[in-house]
Amino acid sequence: MKKYKLLLLTTALTGLLTACNEQLDLPTDGRITMDQVFSDYNRTRGYLNSCYGFVPKPYMDRASFTDEAQDADDITPGSRYIVWYGGNVTSTTYGKNSADGSPWGDLYEGIRKCNVFIENIKTAPVYASEGEKNAWTAQAHTLRALYYLQLIKRYGGVPIFDKPLGIDHDFSTDKRAKFSEVVTFILSDCDKALSYPATRDGLPWEIFDNQYGIMTRAVAYAIKSQAVTYAASPLWSDGTYDWAKATEINAEALAECLANGYRLFDEKPAANIAQNAYALFFFTTSNDQRATDKETIYHVGDKMQVWRYAGMPTNPGMERTGPCPTQDLVDAYEMANGEAPITGYSDEARTVPVINAKSGYKENDPYAGRDPRFYASVYYNGAVRNLDQPNGKKVETFVGGEEEISDINRKHTRTGYYLRKFSNFRSGQNNDADGAVRLMRLAELYLNFAESAYQSAGPDVPVKAGNLSMSARDAVNAVRTRAGMPGFPLGMSKDAFEKKYRNERRIELAFEEHRFFDVRRWKILDQTDRFVTGMRITKSGSNYVYKRFKFQNRNAFSDKYLMYPIDQSEVDKIIGLSGTGSPDRDWQNPGWLD
Repeated sequence: MKKYKLLLLTTALTGLLTACNEQLDLPTDGRITMDQVFSDYNRTRGYLNSCYGFVPKPYMDRASFTDEAQDADDITPGSRYIVWYGGNVTSTTYGKNSADGSPWGDLYEGIRKCNVFIENIKTAPVYASEGEKNAWTAQAHTLRALYYLQLIKRYGGVPIFDKPLGIDHDFSTDKRAKFSEVVTFILSDCDKALSYPATRDGLPWEIFDNQYGIMTRAVAYAIKSQAVTYAASPLWSDGTYDWAKATEINAEALAECLANGYRLFDEKPAANIAQNAYALFFFTTSNDQRATDKETIYHVGDKMQVWRYAGMPTNPGMERTGPCPTQDLVDAYEMANGEAPITGYSDEARTVPVINAKSGYKENDPYAGRDPRFYASVYYNGAVRNLDQPNGKKVETFVGGEEEISDINRKHTRTGYYLRKFSNFRSGQNNDADGAVRLMRLAELYLNFAESAYQSAGPDVPVKAGNLSMSARDAVNAVRTRAGMPGFPLGMSKDAFEKKYRNERRIELAFEEHRFFDVRRWKILDQTDRFVTGMRITKSGSNYVYKRFKFQNRNAFSDKYLMYPIDQSEVDKIIGLSGTGSPDRDWQNPGWLD
């Protein structure tokens, strides 16, 4: 067993995070026992730090795997977008052709480390107060819940391991738990973490000095909210978690966060800084101990270079245009009066829109009078390029313009639009000022609550939790108020509310990776991802002619794409170790047998 512990620790200490701790003083042969780790204060903290860092970092490129964007590299031979759009992905090649690779192994490595920590800290002789040990334990439970959440939203039900595996572990007993069973485990882990005091000697709300990125109570509540919302959704619902139960958990999560200082970011910027609070939020740092940014709950996404990797050809030093917003997404942005600009299409290619007469939308001036979030998220033909020069350069996506549409150049838009969200207009070669994707933020909690509440109680019925009394409509309207949009009206039917709610979620969380998972859990992938459209603009004198067009059909919308495949090498290892089952019945996800 001692030999096993030595081998286990060799991998456990790989990549140890030492930013906030002294470097581990390892013996010269690199070996150290678990007893030695958990009897030393710095080594114990170091091991806990090594439990962090296994969450796949959200990034703007996932939009290109949804109906939010068509990637400009769809013309680059061998690109992952050509493979994905063609539906030519297998369980063996998924990792190199997907948005975040194949994170199965990394997430289970994080879980293994959390298990080792939780098991050993119980009897650790390390000289530390019980309060500090409690705080460490709460972090490990929250992290483990987070890793399991990231697994199930990608792979569905997975094996649950709550203790380190011994050398005598019987792999033939391992099985994939159901999605709902893993959610139950996630909720239990979060509740365990939340059972500790809301202080530094437990799981606090506050983010203390040098504690950025550490688990907090808000993270635990956000994990619970997302997990139960997914569990009640059509793809995963098995009766264990209905919408009423989801509403109960979502209401508590939202109420607790609001009661403890979380707020939607509403700082109004000067006109030469950003278009509105929504725009400013995405390139404002979240590393401020919630002094200004009180909306971010957990931020693991790296700072992006939108100007370089999703840029316009007129940006010096740009390399590619990346995810180009689709016409489908642009159509989803309502008018500023709250009306949808179009109510549908009269052709199967979605190139002939049915105009909503009440909206004020004009086909010859399609970008006027839209939701303020449109201007914060999309560069369109005629958009002001530099906010400090409102009468200066305008973006030219028309044929022949400086940023013209192209179907042969990866440095030009494929759809007629460029990504603006996360981008500070001042960013460039000498000023990396773009933002990043938050993994969890308060707006999602409002929307999760709204989704479960309209399903379980109706759009207008208040739900109470603590000091909170809020209806689904109230929750959505809180998000829309920050955006400068009129609220949902009173008295909507459940079906009408659902349609408008899903559109609101699409807009508020655009390019933040939610769309990829939302259309899957709602089981509408075959409706949203068959193809996308763009807008080709030509200039005639001083006038513009707008013509919608359809891209080639995509082939990544069948039911097998509802879940990631488990990497085939992992499946082979599982079958080899367990000696039971067959990959098609027990381990590999449906449709991914190569």
